[in-house]
Amino acid sequence: MKKIIIAGISSSSGKTSIACGILAALKKRGLRLCAYKTGPDYIDTEYLRRAGNCDAFNLDTWLMSEDSARELFIKTSKEKDFAIIEGAMGLYDGGENSTAEIAKLLNAPVILVINAKSLGESAAAAALGFREYDKKINIAGVILNCAGSDNHAKIISDALEKIGIKFLGALKRDKNISIPERHLGLLPILENNFDFEKLAEAVEKNINLDVIFSLTPQSPSYLLPPTSYLLPHKRSIAVAHDAAFSFYYPESLEILKELGAELIFFSPLRDKTLPEADGYIFGGGFPEIFARELSQNFSMLESVKKISAEKKILAECGGMMYLCKNIKDLSGKIFSMAGVIPFNSFMTERPVIGYMEARALKKNILCEKNKIIRGHEFHYSRIEPEFFDDTCAFELTRRKTGEAHFGGYADENILASYLHVNFFGNLELAENFLR
Repeated sequence: MKKIIIAGISSSSGKTSIACGILAALKKRGLRLCAYKTGPDYIDTEYLRRAGNCDAFNLDTWLMSEDSARELFIKTSKEKDFAIIEGAMGLYDGGENSTAEIAKLLNAPVILVINAKSLGESAAAAALGFREYDKKINIAGVILNCAGSDNHAKIISDALEKIGIKFLGALKRDKNISIPERHLGLLPILENNFDFEKLAEAVEKNINLDVIFSLTPQSPSYLLPPTSYLLPHKRSIAVAHDAAFSFYYPESLEILKELGAELIFFSPLRDKTLPEADGYIFGGGFPEIFARELSQNFSMLESVKKISAEKKILAECGGMMYLCKNIKDLSGKIFSMAGVIPFNSFMTERPVIGYMEARALKKNILCEKNKIIRGHEFHYSRIEPEFFDDTCAFELTRRKTGEAHFGGYADENILASYLHVNFFGNLELAENFLR
């Protein structure tokens, strides 16, 4: 199995487009593929999955240990021909959880994507700086994105040749192969009928796939220690999954299945009632975009109210907003939601984003009191009233600043918060939920 990391010099370099284009082109060659996204992103993995018609997972050494991230990669890339790992932000951004650290962890060469708009030879200077910044990182070549013309690309490729960095090709500015964005990143794949065939054609024409495939030797075989699971928990877990709720770590759901759970997917947008299940998960997403439709699905809202007193419910971010009394959008319009937790939610102009360490203030459906959980938050909303009482779930501490605050809701059946948790890095939490 061969592997390569697609990294950028910054966010919005075009990493996802390049990674998806290479995957789509290699798929046409009949290769057995797998894909990964570094960091906590749950939108890009769905694009990678669709582009390569393959499994896609997250590699994040905050949400899981280094050993767990390595285990996940080895386990899921077994018997594949080629693995593409898409980085997050710039190559060196994110400290110990940066794309560069993942490259070292997996001993993977890096292709640097540079947005060439408004750049000439300075693009080569940037590539040189990235190569020299950490000599342990193997910068195997550069791909340009948003080149203005063939001549523009040649100016930069000649400059790269002077400093001994491989030029692997360039994609020109083309709205037909650009993936649209929204405030949390890319527009989710369920809302975007993106044409990966056009992207594959552009990559095949303009990027040297043969050189990319030759950049890395085959990875050695690894032996994984046996994973110690408790006895399988035969449970049925219903998972909300549609255009409003699609933010899930794929490996997190896979762990639930490995532990014996049957996953039943349903749509709060389209379905009239909840399916029968032992427990329910409402993941993150964009309930604010679909607030009108969600609020008008009265039978589903009533179904959620009914089961909230009987079954276990885990809700993250957008899922928590759905369980609130209402959602108020930026225009001031208010839409009624399930009302099973005593909060109102409202949209804001500024985001809350970052890794969090959460201490459980009471026993909940995932853990005992005082258990420390690592997770991630990314949202443009708040809940009100923001108060601390015996239903508050966590004391949350920001990894970067050490600032602490209280948040979330927990009772005997429900755990709801802005925290996104990856069960692959928290096997004990998954087992507790199923138990």
